[in-house]
Amino acid sequence: MRPPMLLLLVVLLVAGGARGQAAVSAPAAEPLVIGQTFTIQSKVLGETRRLNVFVPSGYAESTTLRLPVLYMPDGGLAEDFLHVAGLVQVLVGNGAMRPFILVGIENTERRRDLTGPTTNEKDKKIAPRVGGSAAFRRFILEELMPDVKRRYRTTTETAIVGGSLAGLFVVETLLLEPDLFDTYLAFDPSLWWNNELLASQASTLLQGAGRTPKVLCLATSSNGEIEAPVGQLTQALGHHTPKNITWHHQHMPQETHQTIYHPAALQAFRVVFKPLPTPAPAAR
Repeated sequence: MRPPMLLLLVVLLVAGGARGQAAVSAPAAEPLVIGQTFTIQSKVLGETRRLNVFVPSGYAESTTLRLPVLYMPDGGLAEDFLHVAGLVQVLVGNGAMRPFILVGIENTERRRDLTGPTTNEKDKKIAPRVGGSAAFRRFILEELMPDVKRRYRTTTETAIVGGSLAGLFVVETLLLEPDLFDTYLAFDPSLWWNNELLASQASTLLQGAGRTPKVLCLATSSNGEIEAPVGQLTQALGHHTPKNITWHHQHMPQETHQTIYHPAALQAFRVVFKPLPTPAPAAR
């Protein structure tokens, strides 16, 4: 072997060894933690359910601070939890929203949990099992809420947010079991379910909304299938809303059913969860 070729071989071996050594000595990546997660063995549903939780800054630094809780179906890491947690973090951080503990409920059988019974044969074909919303509400009331209260320092204020079928669940809960939450946020709710029965019965169901204050925030996109039943609901709200319910509706035609959740949540959180006025200093 000629000397120049030998020298080139030595240089390449040294360089390769240096690269290998650099790769070995590079610090390992660390997990990026944005919240907490735990499971509940649900007797109501007969299965294990995972919950993902985001707590705003300031909570961990205090031993006395109590916060309201915002529950969200579709709350898995591969669902809506991450972007909603991001909204809560940013809006709380810049003072545009009151701080809430966010509890995301990860799905197992989404279309079972978020729908009520139906007589529509087409509805029944969207999943092996549908119509389990009453059991899902029992799980939230009897198992999830007590567990959250044991784990975190909470106030008595609760809210729920959801889009599409989760929005259907939000509206159904307001009309059937209004005292479960204080605030209801529904984006493009799938009120076409069961031949639009829930929307058509809204005028009657609203009269059972109780006496405690409730807030409903609706947002709709350009989705034509949802326009008619939501129109029925808003008409009922306009003519038959009990005095204890405050409601808002924002039509967002620039959004589709697939894009509405994030911008609608941004606007809803600003409107519904805006910070409480700072008390004026006492006169001296």
